[in-house]
Amino acid sequence: MAEKPVLLIVDDEKPTREGLRAAMEDRYDIYLADDAGSAMELLESVGVAVLLTDFRLPKEDGLNLIVRAKSLPSPPVCILMTAYGSEEIAVEAMKQGADDYIAKGRMQIDELEMRIARALRHQSLEHENQTLHQRLDRKFQLKNVIGEARPMEEVFERTRQVAPSRATVLLRGESGTGKELVARAIHQLSPRARNPLVTVHCAALSPTLLESELFGHERGAFTGAHERRIGRFEQAQGGSLFLDEIGEIDVSTQVKLLRFLGERSFERVGSGKTLAADVRLIAATNKNLEAMVKEGRFREDLYFRLRVVEIWMPPLRERSSDIPLLATSFLNEFAKENSKSIGAFEPEAMQALTQYSWPGNVRELKTAIEHAVVLARGGRVSVCDLPPSVHGQRRPLLLASLTAPADPLSVRSGPGTVREAEKEMIVQALKESDGNRTIAARKLGMSRRTLHRKLHSYELEDL
Repeated sequence: MAEKPVLLIVDDEKPTREGLRAAMEDRYDIYLADDAGSAMELLESVGVAVLLTDFRLPKEDGLNLIVRAKSLPSPPVCILMTAYGSEEIAVEAMKQGADDYIAKGRMQIDELEMRIARALRHQSLEHENQTLHQRLDRKFQLKNVIGEARPMEEVFERTRQVAPSRATVLLRGESGTGKELVARAIHQLSPRARNPLVTVHCAALSPTLLESELFGHERGAFTGAHERRIGRFEQAQGGSLFLDEIGEIDVSTQVKLLRFLGERSFERVGSGKTLAADVRLIAATNKNLEAMVKEGRFREDLYFRLRVVEIWMPPLRERSSDIPLLATSFLNEFAKENSKSIGAFEPEAMQALTQYSWPGNVRELKTAIEHAVVLARGGRVSVCDLPPSVHGQRRPLLLASLTAPADPLSVRSGPGTVREAEKEMIVQALKESDGNRTIAARKLGMSRRTLHRKLHSYELEDL
């Protein structure tokens, strides 16, 4: 059985202390104190998760106690109890680090427990976000390739082993898994790092253009060749040449590529002069080259020349533990790019990210996070900010109800109609959820924070 969180109640009135303990001891391990001094002794000796303190205390008020509590190495969640109507004190408490406040005159145990649970979840989210940032700073990154799942550890290990060599490398894996990033890491970790890394996307060019792109051509070699062109092999002299989608090249280009791998030489199109190039070749494909060899669409001798060292990139669904790490990295990148202050994901949003299968792999995840950052309105990404495909194309209950086809005779008009309908839907969702606001928010397709704001707006906080 999981241990209960420790709750420290500080109040100089014994009936209040004992009443709160009786009401909450089934959920928390309760400690009591009647002044700030004895409270600090407990805070420094016991692992307190939540500090619930009255503002008016002997000698030292609750606000100063909160400031001192927040300076501890592992500060607790701090909630200040104030007299009803003490809004100025409550605002100052939030400025000084309090996580929440509640008016004693209107305090209901259910609401207090909800506020404590919300503050604990928020603290947990902050801790998780801080941990992710710390993990991003550690040295498991390989030149912008992020991951710590076991399949990625194998990729990193093999990349580090092959990088210092001259061996040709074949990167295999589904589209969007990060093969080009690994190719860049191989180059950057090699003795060739100060020389160029030249990239060619083979599928983007016709066979004639690809041959000219790779090997160059002489003036007049074909229609439109008005001047000599230096090919990518010459541009990559002393460095590395990355051929992406190698499975798309035609047979004639395969022959010339095979010759280069065997002799380290080539000829420009339209020239009989043999040129040498000191170039390290890295290739990548998402195709089944073995099947293509059997079908005669890919030369077997070239296949073996290319796969001197083979590195398989795992799909994202096989390294789902890396999703929070990758998502946080992309969040930081796009928040900075869009000048937005977004620091983390709501728990429901992160849950949706980790449960999605990501057929487009890391590339799809990166696009989804950019989408979310652009649409996010607050300081956190909510599940509604993610693309519909990621959260199951769920249509929010509220939106569905307000826009669904209806009997024309039943449609009301006039000011306030949408507002009234929204209020009714919130009440209905809370009834169906037995008052559980987390479940109700999920039904309504909004975050708990948004639901809390709307409850306040509609004066439904007592539901």
